[in-house]
Amino acid sequence: MRIAVTGQNFRTISSHAGRARRFLVVDAGPEPRGVAQRLDLDSEYAFHGYDDGKPHPLDGVEVLLTGSAGDGLTRRLAGRGIRVVCTAETDPIQAVEDFLAGSLKAAAPHEHGACGEHGHDHH
Repeated sequence: MRIAVTGQNFRTISSHAGRARRFLVVDAGPEPRGVAQRLDLDSEYAFHGYDDGKPHPLDGVEVLLTGSAGDGLTRRLAGRGIRVVCTAETDPIQAVEDFLAGSLKAAAPHEHGACGEHGHDHH
């Protein structure tokens, strides 16, 4: 399983997955886990406004861990086979380990940072 984590500084999980351009991609296979790749994408690859019909560098990732993501992005990424999971955890590697163990701290449902609520409108 490949898991991507939003991380603007590559050390902490960032919010607003739709605008994220930096990701840690972890191969969570049977071998020892570790950071497989750092992706530092050009602004045109931010999912916020990205053309869903085009290939994306995160294609093939199965899970995206992030601090926040809107419902629209969550649906769009599901169409690419990517499950979005929002978390209150800030350490990327700990988040991956906790996700795989089934013990990931969820983002609070009604606070900024929760999935589906990201603090701005799109009008």
